[in-house]
Amino acid sequence: MASVVEAEASLKGQVEIWQHMFAFIDSLALKCAIELRIPDIIHSHGRPITLSQISSCIDSSSPEISYLERLMRFLVRKKIFTEHHPSDGGQPLYGLTHSSKWLITDSAGSGLGSIFLVENYPYLVNSWHFLSQAVKEGGVAIEKAHGSLIYDLTSKDEEFNNAFNDGMACDSKILIKEIVKGYKDGFDSLKSLIDVAGGIGGLISEIVKTYPHIKGINFDLPQVINTAPAYRGVTHISGDMFDVIPNADAVLLKWVLHNWSDEACVKILKNCRKAIPEKTGKVIIVDVVLQTDGKGLFDDAGFAFDLVMMVNTLGGKERTEAEWRKILEEGGFPRYKIIKIPALQSIIEAYAEPE
Repeated sequence: MASVVEAEASLKGQVEIWQHMFAFIDSLALKCAIELRIPDIIHSHGRPITLSQISSCIDSSSPEISYLERLMRFLVRKKIFTEHHPSDGGQPLYGLTHSSKWLITDSAGSGLGSIFLVENYPYLVNSWHFLSQAVKEGGVAIEKAHGSLIYDLTSKDEEFNNAFNDGMACDSKILIKEIVKGYKDGFDSLKSLIDVAGGIGGLISEIVKTYPHIKGINFDLPQVINTAPAYRGVTHISGDMFDVIPNADAVLLKWVLHNWSDEACVKILKNCRKAIPEKTGKVIIVDVVLQTDGKGLFDDAGFAFDLVMMVNTLGGKERTEAEWRKILEEGGFPRYKIIKIPALQSIIEAYAEPE
């Protein structure tokens, strides 16, 4: 009996290794579907549609329908799309699932499509091939792969810069609903708010739209600000958060600090401290708080993002509450509270003035 159990366990282990071996296909097949705009195509019809209907909407004069069929078969198996066979023997109908609805990009809602494309951009994917070298030698995998860090690449490559900014804006659209709902009265007392490293201004513009009494400031590097559209109630300012941050009642740092080492985060936080009122000022951090007990819905994604930071940033990482507490105290913010929202990230509200 023991030998049978061992044999079954061994076979299961082999299957799992095959699954890991081809795990990259999951991401790149889904990337293909996003690039072909398949979720948008199905969504635009308002109902499940045939392969022929999908094919006719792809931006190509002669799409290879046999390839499309095999791609959809794979993604149906992965529960990205549904497949329904009509009782009259007609062509199979392909529909959206709760997963693929997050990839719709042509509606007023928000989706994960743009950030998915960024995380699977060749620069970032290729960097993973240098992870073992980084483990052996130290350093950053992306720099070993391309000779540059990620922000140098965005400044040199306009296409990547645009894709990166679109991805960050896409993430902001998802988060804004949860931030406004989860933070409740957190913005009411503010007259001004600066979004540091705010990208093209999508998040701060939505906050100002919801709270029009707030003067919004979007602050980022020149190459980012140069691509930012105009928003009512928002001023765009270019600069470097490591030098000086413009004054405001509060500073917003959405998915910023995880890009940097503890030492760099402390420097950013000290600059935030200088930018806000001494007694009433606060910093609003929207970032991952790792749960080591493994009970969180987004735990796997959080630990995966920790490796993303290790591969693509100089000292960046996802942090536990204890690690957040350390850098906040060193950066001049001895008092904080964590507000959980239904997202990968949480809100960390930190004050310079102790109770």
